[in-house]
Amino acid sequence: MAILHGSWLLKNQNNYLFIWGETWRNSQINLEFITLSKLPLNPLAMIPEELKAFLEASNFKLPNNINQNYSDANSRTKFKKGKNTPEEIDLLNTTQIIAILTNFIGKDTISPVHSASLGVDKKTPQYLQPWKVEGFYLQPTTAIKFLTSLPLSSTDGKNSLLGGDIYFWVQIARWSLDLISRCKFLPTVKKKADGSLVAEWQVLLDSALDTTRLERFAAKMPLICRTYQEDRSENLQHLAVDLPLLPEELILEFLTSIIDAQIRDMLASQSPIENRLMMSLPPAVQQWLQALTGASNKINDDAMGLERLDAALKAWILPLQYQLTGKASFRTCFQLHPPNSEKTDWILAYFLQAADNSEFLVDAVTIWKYPVEKLVYQNRTIEQPQETFLRGLGLASRLYPVIAPSLETESPQFCQLTPMQAYEFIKSVAWRLEDNGLGVIIPPSLANREGWSNRLGLKISAETPKKKQGRLSLQSLLNFKWQLAISGQTISKAEFDKLVALNSPLVEINEEWVELHPQDIKTAQNFFASRKEEISLSLEDALRISTGDTQVIEKLPVVTFEASGVLQELVGVLTNNQDIQPLPTPSNFHGQLRPYQERGAAWLAFLERWGLGACLADDMGLGKTIQFIAFLLHLQEQDALENPTLLVCPTSVLGNWEREVNKFAPTLKVLQHHGDKRPKGKIFTETVNKYDLVITSYSLVQRDIKLLQTVNWQIVVLDEAQNVKNADAKQSQAVRQLETKFRIALTGTPVENRLQELWSILDFLNPGYLGNKQFFQRRFAMPIEKYGDTASLMQLRSLVQPFILRRLKTDKQIIQDLPEKQEMTVFCGLTAEQAQLYQQLVDESLVEIESAEGLQRRGMILALLIKLKQICNHPAQYLKESSLAKHNSAKLQRLEEMLEEVLAEENRALIFTQFAEWGKLLKPYLEKQLGREILFLYGSTSKNQREEIIDRFQNDPQGPRIMILSLKAGGVGLNLTRANHVFHFDRWWNPAVENQATDRVFRIGQTKNVQVHKFVCTGTVEEKINDMIESKKQLAQQVVGAGEELLSELDTDQLRNLLLLDRNAIIDEDEE
Repeated sequence: MAILHGSWLLKNQNNYLFIWGETWRNSQINLEFITLSKLPLNPLAMIPEELKAFLEASNFKLPNNINQNYSDANSRTKFKKGKNTPEEIDLLNTTQIIAILTNFIGKDTISPVHSASLGVDKKTPQYLQPWKVEGFYLQPTTAIKFLTSLPLSSTDGKNSLLGGDIYFWVQIARWSLDLISRCKFLPTVKKKADGSLVAEWQVLLDSALDTTRLERFAAKMPLICRTYQEDRSENLQHLAVDLPLLPEELILEFLTSIIDAQIRDMLASQSPIENRLMMSLPPAVQQWLQALTGASNKINDDAMGLERLDAALKAWILPLQYQLTGKASFRTCFQLHPPNSEKTDWILAYFLQAADNSEFLVDAVTIWKYPVEKLVYQNRTIEQPQETFLRGLGLASRLYPVIAPSLETESPQFCQLTPMQAYEFIKSVAWRLEDNGLGVIIPPSLANREGWSNRLGLKISAETPKKKQGRLSLQSLLNFKWQLAISGQTISKAEFDKLVALNSPLVEINEEWVELHPQDIKTAQNFFASRKEEISLSLEDALRISTGDTQVIEKLPVVTFEASGVLQELVGVLTNNQDIQPLPTPSNFHGQLRPYQERGAAWLAFLERWGLGACLADDMGLGKTIQFIAFLLHLQEQDALENPTLLVCPTSVLGNWEREVNKFAPTLKVLQHHGDKRPKGKIFTETVNKYDLVITSYSLVQRDIKLLQTVNWQIVVLDEAQNVKNADAKQSQAVRQLETKFRIALTGTPVENRLQELWSILDFLNPGYLGNKQFFQRRFAMPIEKYGDTASLMQLRSLVQPFILRRLKTDKQIIQDLPEKQEMTVFCGLTAEQAQLYQQLVDESLVEIESAEGLQRRGMILALLIKLKQICNHPAQYLKESSLAKHNSAKLQRLEEMLEEVLAEENRALIFTQFAEWGKLLKPYLEKQLGREILFLYGSTSKNQREEIIDRFQNDPQGPRIMILSLKAGGVGLNLTRANHVFHFDRWWNPAVENQATDRVFRIGQTKNVQVHKFVCTGTVEEKINDMIESKKQLAQQVVGAGEELLSELDTDQLRNLLLLDRNAIIDEDEE
């Protein structure tokens, strides 16, 4: 996969964006090919043709009619921007030198570090090495359009194609739009190196907000943005790297260039003033105004006129000189003091404030007392204190004329404000002063302008009802009481009336000044006069208030919420403020739960008590299945398992679920509801009520929904719950129609592509909690996915957090609980077509084998076993077809489901097969289904191809994450530790051989826990031999050493018993 890079360059006073592409390939260069006169091309960098194709394929938008005209161009590359836009894009292709972090390999080889590998701890020494890269220049006008078309949000798929350098400039480009919207620019004159003057719109960062942003952006600028080098190949005496540019300088130059281009584009050559007035101005001023809006920015006039223009403009912007140069270490500050007890007027005092420390203040008395050029105060030096102070006061008086009279005194120190003026200052003046680079300090209780903690509102105390009313739900009503509160203090109706009588927006309560909103007063009065006794509070309301989603009741802000009793426990657990006690492993559980699994089972039990739907979303391999089984056993031990539980899962794992339950919880009665012989009507109801757990498939739920609705299900569970991610699909609608007291979703990928998938799962678990589909799309999905709205993301996270438990294998607490290697058998059924082929082949072959002898008989048995394996893999392999499109295979279906989860967790996987022809069928199928490249290594892979495949898989951070290997070609001699999942799709029946293959991953250098998945078709020879191996019977011990060879020695009856097909393992074709 390719990555787009780019940075802002300063070249001969012409600024532009340089973009280039990076891909993965062999990047080693021998030092003998590097000379002072000829720096090497970066082997990871794309050539222009590749970059062109990458931009087209990625749908990155480049505006049409690009007109580049730089003199230092090497060549031009023209290409069309896709089928729908026939206009040609004219890009300037050139070469740049960039100092890139480089690995020193051995004594004579170097290799540039791939950008996606930065930060990875490597033992090889690294240093900055100049490399040449080819790319395209974009002028400022084109650059801003290009940058603003790139994604801001990390949820956008394109974001993974962007390097950290160009992503940085995407953020700065968005900042430039904010600055333009706030008119943070000035028309200026700039003198070029040749002495000529040009008109320019210059960025103005005069507010504390913008200067802080500049500092933060400068600190976060990627190093590669600053390591572009001058080309000195003609005069180079020795290889060297230029010192990096200052990040602030680069950012300011970028902002000025981009803002200048956008202002010119907005004005579009329009005259800034009327022609008659224009003609009355001096020629130099006329030319300056025209140069600010025209295509050319040059000012052509006589030297005297230009000198006067330059002097006039310098005088005009002199008050802002400190802001323009960014050198202001102190600024004028205004501190608002509340009135004394006997007075009503507020005091606005004047200070000098340190720009880097808002608490460092110099009062006006001190400033006027020392009329010096440099004032040393508390070990800090202040340059021109009185001039700086007066300059700020003058600016403030223009923004807020109320203070102007106080400036008529000889040494102004403060002014007095009425309560209404103080309120106006807080609400509408303070931010304007700050936006213009002045400091403002207001009382802390009034400083929280956005929050509601100091507003008039309701203090709510809630608890669950005292009377027993059965299981609670989200809609259950709570007992609660309310009080009016402001600034954390409760007030009575009489105290409220007194505050209203003051008729002031600012009031004092317990020696603290707070704001009394007129709208809040009106709302509170209406609240008292109307429906206050009719208010109800549900458990859902309480959770929304706790998570910060609901902030008003009857239009009054909820300023405090207190829960007591068991409600306090619920809120504490669901908002992650307190832990649930782990659930001890049930006595009837055959096995031992790990600590995190005990916590997971306890979490399910806790939510079940409240009837709140739960999504257990642990990573693949952390044991979601056995946590649920342990939870069911817990209910059984508590005599709380009164009615059957329905578990819905993909058809491919029906048998796997039954096996797991029988293995870990034999006391639970399990029924598989599938196949054409499944019970129906009254027999179904009677049968089901005899079982604890009923397992069925998604496809059968929608077909048998009326039948399933006749049962009073205690719990409904969705395994692989991502199967209901499309809320409009029939199976998603069907599971929502099932009535139950408690719902569980098991999934390793609650969100795969879009947030609507999360809504669909949560709406099954707790209907209506996230609103309807349209509301969710408008309130959360669109702001987060399209605009990267972090506030909406945090709000959604707090809403869903109570009902989703997700632990990752990378969590420190989890890693210490896990073994280094987990081996699990994945049992899959057979489709009806596979079963028919299997039985037909066995019947025909046994007849032939019975009459054969010696080597011929052994050969026939071995050939039969191979063919049976092929049928278990997929009918298309056995039938020697060229694609997998016409037939189905439960094994393949399960592999696809598991690979989707592996990819969603950003892991890597190896798929081993003993059949190269199966790999050739599997590769294109998975590439189409998963939408990504799949690597395939087998016996015919050439040495060079083999090395490239291994290098891409092991070292390319964005390379293919799935590799298919034939067992013979890839089972030994390889180091593939980037993978942490191993799939044995078909079995060698020799554990030693399989272990050798697994050891490609599980070896020194592996940093993750490895999961090994061994696929077995139930009811077939695969299952029977697997059982023998697992049970370590005598025959299995021999098989371990001899593999399939020993099976050829069995007599016909033994062979028949081994190959006999269990009809219960057949999956009904209609279910697929």
